Amino acid sequence: MSLSLSFVIPLYNSADTIAPLVREIEFLSVAGGHEIVLVNDGSADRTADICKELVRTAKIPITVIEHARNFGEHNAVLTGWRHARGAHIVNIDDDGQNPPDEAIRLWQHATSNDLDAVYGHYEIKRHSTFRNLGSWFTNVLTDMALDKPKQFYLSSFRCVSAFAAAQVTASYSGPYPYIDGLLLQVTQRVGSLAVRHDERRAGASGYTLRRLVRLWLSAWMNFSVLPLRAATVLGFLIATAGVAAFGVVFWLWYTQRGPAYGWGWVMSAVLVFSGTQLVMLGLIGEYVGRMFLTINRRPQSVVREVLSSERAPVQR
Repeated sequence: MSLSLSFVIPLYNSADTIAPLVREIEFLSVAGGHEIVLVNDGSADRTADICKELVRTAKIPITVIEHARNFGEHNAVLTGWRHARGAHIVNIDDDGQNPPDEAIRLWQHATSNDLDAVYGHYEIKRHSTFRNLGSWFTNVLTDMALDKPKQFYLSSFRCVSAFAAAQVTASYSGPYPYIDGLLLQVTQRVGSLAVRHDERRAGASGYTLRRLVRLWLSAWMNFSVLPLRAATVLGFLIATAGVAAFGVVFWLWYTQRGPAYGWGWVMSAVLVFSGTQLVMLGLIGEYVGRMFLTINRRPQSVVREVLSSERAPVQR
């Protein structure tokens, strides 16, 4: 069945928000028809039960994919892409902050300008201060690590072509996906569109500091050797400082200023060198660890169940 647009929505403890969001999407007007793909990413509340009811009552095609456990938002989105049938795919959050009518604008902008990816740029962000700070820092990292225009805003509210989605899902099966980096590796036909950002309808954001750090590591380390180069430069600078400190220690000894001065410099140098070595070893270990988990085929996601309605697409 060929459709024009798929709405892929990753879910995590979305029992209070998903039903109204699905009902809103159902009544959108999309030439060529549209569908909804819900990926329940290990929710601990009644999200699974509500999704099953939505499959039974949906007025448009709807597919529900049940992950065996929580794998993370980007992993869930890729699972949704693999099951989407639309010529374009829109990702929206489960909390109602991405208005479905704005998703239609993203889709129209992508089709009219022949773009593989269009990102929603929020005119006024309704996230918490912590989440806004995390998003800002993520974009700073991606400016340095990814091949994208400087200051180009990346958000989870995006519309991608089926071509770009297929290239990403075919080329990457590792456990640490960063979707925006993967997209920018397969296409340069990207654009941005100012969109509305609504207040969260219920609950609180699932992005903790731990999840944000994991996202930052995926954004920076999966697509760049810049951290290793930074560690090399840092090591060189510290080594230079160590040589200079040795010269100072020798001068203190030669002028007989006393052993206490030399001892203080030596202890400072030991602390600096030890800390630097640990930082560099940690960075190298992170790269090696990720390679180890990828080689050992740690799963990107595990699908427990797929439910789908067999309703014909609504033509309007």
